[in-house]
Amino acid sequence: MKTFIAFFFPALLIYFFITHKPKPSTGELLAESLHDEKYLSFDSIAFDSVFSAELKELSAKYVNIHKLKAYYTSTGNQPILINKYLSNNGIDTLLSYLKTSGDHGFNPNIFHTYDIEELINKLRKNDFSSVKDSYPTISRLEILSADALVRYTSYLKYGAINPKEIFSRYFIDVKRPDSFFIPSLLNAVNIVDTLSSLQGKSAQYKALQEKYLNSKNDSIKKVLLINMERLRWVLPDVGKQFIQVNIPDFRLVFFDGKDTLTAMKVCVGGPKDLDYDAQYKVFEKTGDIKDRPENRETPMLFSNIKKLYTNPVWNIPESIAQTEVYTMIRRSSNYLKRKNIAVYYKNKKIENPSTIRWYKYDRSNFPFLFVQQPSSDNSLGRLKFIFPNSSSVYLHDTNFKQGFKLKNRAISHGCIRVENPLKLAELLVVDTAKYDSIRKELRLKPIRNYAGQPVSRFKAGQIPQKDLAPVRFSPKAETPILVTYFTAWSENNKIEYRPDIYKLDEKLWAAMKKYRL
Repeated sequence: MKTFIAFFFPALLIYFFITHKPKPSTGELLAESLHDEKYLSFDSIAFDSVFSAELKELSAKYVNIHKLKAYYTSTGNQPILINKYLSNNGIDTLLSYLKTSGDHGFNPNIFHTYDIEELINKLRKNDFSSVKDSYPTISRLEILSADALVRYTSYLKYGAINPKEIFSRYFIDVKRPDSFFIPSLLNAVNIVDTLSSLQGKSAQYKALQEKYLNSKNDSIKKVLLINMERLRWVLPDVGKQFIQVNIPDFRLVFFDGKDTLTAMKVCVGGPKDLDYDAQYKVFEKTGDIKDRPENRETPMLFSNIKKLYTNPVWNIPESIAQTEVYTMIRRSSNYLKRKNIAVYYKNKKIENPSTIRWYKYDRSNFPFLFVQQPSSDNSLGRLKFIFPNSSSVYLHDTNFKQGFKLKNRAISHGCIRVENPLKLAELLVVDTAKYDSIRKELRLKPIRNYAGQPVSRFKAGQIPQKDLAPVRFSPKAETPILVTYFTAWSENNKIEYRPDIYKLDEKLWAAMKKYRL
């Protein structure tokens, strides 16, 4: 027992000493880094005053620096980065990454690169007659390095631009730096690991970046930079199976991990009027429906497909009723019957709409609801896929199949028309019996006969049928859907490019101006 105690207590004291060894002071760290014992007289109280003054001055010059104030107040205005990274050259690693930020399309000057390099050299030259003379240099180097690290990390990890601030129809909740971002970043143990991890972007990002670095064409480089910024936005987790619609590509892809379950053409919303903003200002003044400009652009969004309907009805939106429907019923008394459109007034169906004297009603104060009934002529076709969103957008079949032959398929009112809705329904419900129930509602033969043997498939016919009614079906699982806007991406080892149909590239390029090369 005595032998055990004689061994145990000395070991415990050594462990306690090692684990509770006081951290070296700023003066001790500077003395070691700069090989000068005069820094042992470093006065934290005097430095605090100088640091506060430098922070105030730099905040006036660089607006974003004020975000650092709370952090440094909590640390007693100590030069945290210099203490940790001056002696081990971590500060030089930071400078190296800042100098090559052009590889990501950023202008190195926005990260104070020249000033930081000059301050590092000045500090290491150590031409100060006294310790207090070094305080302004240490303070400025600390603040500018911290700001550069925060901005560089934020831009690469989350993107320099918040898309929701510049695009009125961007409804995807992208991740942005939160209140813990600055403390966790500046308190990191290893700056080299932090900076290195930022370079390991996705395969898509690396492909665009490689093309950007090797391209001599300014127009191509511009498109690549714009889409590299889009790839930096942190989108919601879509899981293994999800659907992506890329608006400029007019294509829907159903992914299962890295595999593609199906891909098909889509038609998306038409572009808004070129002078939309100016026209809308006029409309706000006059309130006249004739002055209201058209904006049919399909929004960017993230949601989950929760249900699908066979033989859907189409509740015609007010904007379409006031323009297209109003015009057509004034021209032709047979229009509503020909299009199988029912008319409702105060939630009551009007049995004989031909008795309505349409000319009495102004289009801006149209009191009727128009509902197109299920049929092969319904604008939504025979299938409709629903996912919650604030824009009342959904996927649907169409009675205008010729639209899929067009090169520019930005022709809808905002919803997304799919080329092969039956295939999409089959993949969503998974279950063969449920899929056969869908086919039954569409008056199509089942996939399997009663003996359970496969039956040959055939194309969905457009057969008019009386007494068709909407029937709701649920997918096997709520399937995420992501509606995006990319004008350049990597596919089959080459970069694909698409026209900027909504002029969103130009808007993003303008917003990136103060950050880019």
